[in-house]
Amino acid sequence: MKKKTMIGAALTTAAVTAMIPLGAGFLYGKGPFRKLIRKRIPFLKGNQSRYDASEAGVYDNSPLRGKNVIFLGSSVTYGAASCGVSFVEDLCARHGCTMVKEAVSGTTLVDLGSSSYISRMKTIDASVHADLFVCQLSTNDATKNLPLGEVSDSRQLSDFDTSTVAGAIEYIIAYASSTWNCPVVFYTNPVYDSTSYQNMVSLLLQIQKKWKIGVIDLWNDAAFNTITDSQKKLYMADPIHPTKAGYLLWWTPYIEAELVSMLNQ
Repeated sequence: MKKKTMIGAALTTAAVTAMIPLGAGFLYGKGPFRKLIRKRIPFLKGNQSRYDASEAGVYDNSPLRGKNVIFLGSSVTYGAASCGVSFVEDLCARHGCTMVKEAVSGTTLVDLGSSSYISRMKTIDASVHADLFVCQLSTNDATKNLPLGEVSDSRQLSDFDTSTVAGAIEYIIAYASSTWNCPVVFYTNPVYDSTSYQNMVSLLLQIQKKWKIGVIDLWNDAAFNTITDSQKKLYMADPIHPTKAGYLLWWTPYIEAELVSMLNQ
């Protein structure tokens, strides 16, 4: 009987382990459980209406007031685990700025087709006035183990290898700078269990030195990443994706302070 129980427990553990990637795929439109998991998102404690963007308050005398900001990203920029609301809506509500939000879950910096960052960036009207361009360092490139590549010696669009993370980042910076003639800022995720993403953050910081762009580095800020277990449960739907509370109470204040500081320089 004991042997059977042990075998049963092992099988149960294996089954749960096998289901994890299936469930995790809900944010990328994959996996048989995505509909079930998506249905639970609105009912998470961190997604209660008290954490809506309308509760963000007003930032008086903000340098962002009246500005138009382009946001390019994937599920974290979109707000895939927070009912389509992210720090983007929080910032705009709080600072009185307008936005172009080009965010699609599951997409990559590396140019893999029409849904990738570069292809979607090119669909944004080049004649739109932009005061700031903010891009997400996508976790999907790390999840897919896409090649990092190396920082180029060039500043010409045609010289960047967009099949690598480095080339894609440099292409985005060069295109956004020349098209909208505005500051370019990248932001990272906080720490989660991914050596691949850690390497991407290090690469981004190398690229920052070349291009002198802004980087909002949530990954390497130890104080920012020091939160309690109860906060983490409220703030995060999974290791990568915040809830509304996670944005409003944790991410937005940090990103806000960084952007204000950059614009005041």
